[in-house]
Amino acid sequence: MTESFAQQPWLSLITFLPLLGAAAIMARRMMARVGPDGTVEPREREQIDNVARRVALFFTTGAFLVSVFVFFAYYDPDLAGYQLVEQAPWLGSGISYKMGVDGISILFVLLTTFIMPICILASWTSITKRVADYMIAFLMMETLMVGVFCALDLFLFYFFFEGSLIPMFLIIGVWGSSGTKEFAGFAMPSRVYAAVKFFLFTLLGSVLLLVAMAWMYFAAGTTDIPTLQQFDFPAGAQKWLWLAFFASFAVKMPMWPVHTWLPDAHVQAPTAGSVILAAILLKMGGYGFLRFSLPMFPLASADFAPLVFALSIVAIIYTSLVALAQEDMKKLIAYSSVAHMGFVTMGIFTGTEQGIEGGLFQMLSHGFISGALFLCVGVVYDRAHTREIAAFGGLVHRMPIYAFLFLFFTLGNVGLPGVSGFVGEFLTMAGAFKTNSWIAFFAAFGVILSAAYALRLYRQVMYGELLKPALQSITDVDRRELAMLAALMAFALYLGVYPFPALSVFSPAADLLIENYRAALAAGGL
Repeated sequence: MTESFAQQPWLSLITFLPLLGAAAIMARRMMARVGPDGTVEPREREQIDNVARRVALFFTTGAFLVSVFVFFAYYDPDLAGYQLVEQAPWLGSGISYKMGVDGISILFVLLTTFIMPICILASWTSITKRVADYMIAFLMMETLMVGVFCALDLFLFYFFFEGSLIPMFLIIGVWGSSGTKEFAGFAMPSRVYAAVKFFLFTLLGSVLLLVAMAWMYFAAGTTDIPTLQQFDFPAGAQKWLWLAFFASFAVKMPMWPVHTWLPDAHVQAPTAGSVILAAILLKMGGYGFLRFSLPMFPLASADFAPLVFALSIVAIIYTSLVALAQEDMKKLIAYSSVAHMGFVTMGIFTGTEQGIEGGLFQMLSHGFISGALFLCVGVVYDRAHTREIAAFGGLVHRMPIYAFLFLFFTLGNVGLPGVSGFVGEFLTMAGAFKTNSWIAFFAAFGVILSAAYALRLYRQVMYGELLKPALQSITDVDRRELAMLAALMAFALYLGVYPFPALSVFSPAADLLIENYRAALAAGGL
């Protein structure tokens, strides 16, 4: 009974459950009563919006609960290989629908399903325009993001990976901030400019990714990811394939210098859009490096590692300096994300146990901390309708609970011991030190800069006299906001004090990856 229950398509259920929610919202909207003028009556529209919010929260929470159940009931953290594997015919000729998870991916599935209900709650009152469409976009986004982490077929991965662009494009372009932007002599809404820039940057890299995948299919005769990880690609071909994959994953993270789309996207996106962008979407690039670049192209990964180290250090230091000069809270945190992703790429390409596990842990931690920081910005934006740092000051006098929560996540972003951010940064720097001590030195300098811009932000927003009239009546966090931030705080604190549960899940898969990587380098004479 238990064995047959374990063989059910649990990953497909987790992946596509949010789509059922989207279908339910669509069905309710199709049943809407239409007035004599052919439009939906205001009262009916309000009912549809309320149903959409509740349905989205129900199905995203359901996906999280199912993923937690599957993890504790059927996932064995001591095994290094893929588990919960599902396979069915799809496109034929070696291309199948195949899903599965290992220690590298399972916690990102849990992170995605955990963050999504928080995003729905964050949008509960702030989104008032086309609410049903907004909730449908987020539910579709969840399906595509979970699919990225579960796919074990190359083209299935590409389907989910590229599909996630579409709902995010709509979330930024339709529900983003107001304002206009001059581009090529034309004035356009700033949110549309940011959405188009996001789409074009990510699409350009993905075209090269698709070409590389097609070549791999014809070379190996299959798109099965576990099989391709064991396939011996020629050394010369590995370099071109690595560069093609790198073009897509570097933009997605994003790495310097292809990071310029991220600040615009964050500034224009609604709060929940920024949360999902920082907490989940940026992790797809790092996940891609671990799933494809290192295991499939080990010789090229070793050859290009110095390039990755150089770009990572530039990202850590340069974007931290740029963050110091920002006057917009969201843009500052966006540049901070680029800097923290620099630690991830640095750790991954050390090829060491500490570096790879540190990179994985840093991505997980960043999902909690950076997502919470964008929620903190959303809290004051909903009240003051501005993100300009100069518009605030002295908020601690009116918002003491908010001040405490914001301080916790600010210190977590800096890498304070006891918070999860410290563990990831320490491990990545330890892995870098084993590779080259100068890399670790420059990365440590970036930590100092992160303290400078993060504490500057907190000081200017929270401390000083409460002089601005618009802030005299500002209110502290409500129960909904407190619940969201407290949940993120609990995980960041727990993993900061006791990181072993996450590291024990990462370790078997990471050790197997490192073992195969070093064996491939030895066989190639490196």
